[in-house]
Amino acid sequence: MENKKIIQFRNIVKEFDGQVVLKSIDLDINENEFVTLLGPSGCGKTTLLRILGGFLDANEGEIIFDGEEISKVPPHKRELNTVFQKYALFPHMSVGENIAFGLKIKKMNDGVIEQKVMKMLKLIGLEGYENKDVTKLSGGQQQRVAIARALVNEPKVLLLDEPLGALDLKLRKEMQYELKRIQKEVGITFIYVTHDQEEALTMSDKIVVMNKGEIYQVGTPVEIYNEPENRFVASFIGESNIVPGIMLEDYKVKFDDKTFDCVDFGFKENEAVDIVIRPEDLDIVERGKGKISGQVEDVFFKGVYYDVTVETVEGTSVTVDMEVVKEHEITSADGKEKISANDFYVDIEDMASLDEKEIIARADAQAWNPETDDYIAISKIEYDLKEELGSYSIKFSTNSGTAIERKIYVIDQPYVRNEKANEAVSAFNFYKTVEEISESVALDTDLKTWANAQGWKLNNEEESVDIYVSYDFDPEEVKEGKYKVTFSTEGREFKVNTTDFVEVGTEVDLTFFPEDIHVMKKRVF
Repeated sequence: MENKKIIQFRNIVKEFDGQVVLKSIDLDINENEFVTLLGPSGCGKTTLLRILGGFLDANEGEIIFDGEEISKVPPHKRELNTVFQKYALFPHMSVGENIAFGLKIKKMNDGVIEQKVMKMLKLIGLEGYENKDVTKLSGGQQQRVAIARALVNEPKVLLLDEPLGALDLKLRKEMQYELKRIQKEVGITFIYVTHDQEEALTMSDKIVVMNKGEIYQVGTPVEIYNEPENRFVASFIGESNIVPGIMLEDYKVKFDDKTFDCVDFGFKENEAVDIVIRPEDLDIVERGKGKISGQVEDVFFKGVYYDVTVETVEGTSVTVDMEVVKEHEITSADGKEKISANDFYVDIEDMASLDEKEIIARADAQAWNPETDDYIAISKIEYDLKEELGSYSIKFSTNSGTAIERKIYVIDQPYVRNEKANEAVSAFNFYKTVEEISESVALDTDLKTWANAQGWKLNNEEESVDIYVSYDFDPEEVKEGKYKVTFSTEGREFKVNTTDFVEVGTEVDLTFFPEDIHVMKKRVF
């Protein structure tokens, strides 16, 4: 028998100050389900809950509750109650009086109220607490009272907005099971909001994963964990190894230059995909006995298992020279202006697109008033560049004629290719002064800019690759001379959860089964 839909969100749109926080949300929630809205802060999950509760109005869309459109129904007339992270219990009332509050507002018979309160106290495991001072209760007990106060009104739906957030870890875990038990016993729909993946997996019948105001996937905990539909869901729910690949055909996927059997189908031939393999689905075996080879990089003991990092594809790196030179600023005859610039390198392929703005930026050319430190515009650049290898003079000048001359070195810049990782990295030697280095407030970023360091995919030069910088000098103690600076990518690493200890540096293989490979469509985020 098909489950009855108790709530239907249809094209829900919400804006705050012109910013769209919910983008055409469509979602069905069935009777007696424990549904969790899961996502990072700012994803829109609480906003959706508050719209359902009547505390916010949607800009567009409909909410159908038990067959009726309720967008214009005030909160107190909707057949649902809400439990917030801050329980908002009345400190001047006893436990029983707090639970009975809503019933007294409805002017119910005292005998009926007492019966309902006692029933709720039994449900939440606080029998005999009816006369207790709520301020003397523990956090978990207060939370149970808040739930009982909401449930005693017999709503069709209970909304819970991160109600366990204020509890310590041990109590939170206990309350997860308590909430699920209570939901099963009362037999109504619970809609729970959290950013905690473990809570969602533990309690839910259905998980709605949200991000940036959109629903990314809806499914059972098992479906969400074992069959994530995209990279965001895979990385947000539990720990994942996510690698790019190619779906060659049904049941055949390629990554790390190897073809593997899998259980997925329905993709286009040779479609670019993302692949997730969970750490617990990987096994470490001897070299020559697995499917992927690598080296153990890190091993951390987690109590019942070891968290092992295995690098299977080395990162791509390039090392360049940073030549630290003397201060070379020029001062005008009247002392009212200073100007500085650096020599720099440029690849011959980039000469056709090199304009004056980029020349100023690459040379880090600047002029200023030494008394006020106010910048002065560089108004003139003189050069005679050719699309030929060699060195060329270039002159930077201000309106007042303060000028400095430097060199541009046009070279055929090599770059480092890494076919296995499908990436390349390039960077240029560069010149800097001691002062420019010591005054940098974001040196890693500046080093990338000064060296024009770039990383990109070999099969798509428009797709950039993150690069990292390393060096062995102290920026505060740097002196004139030549220093090595390395720019590199991360390489490919796999996380493995295993009960077997393995030494760092060991050459190993990784193995897995076809059903451990989960193929996902790429999604632009």
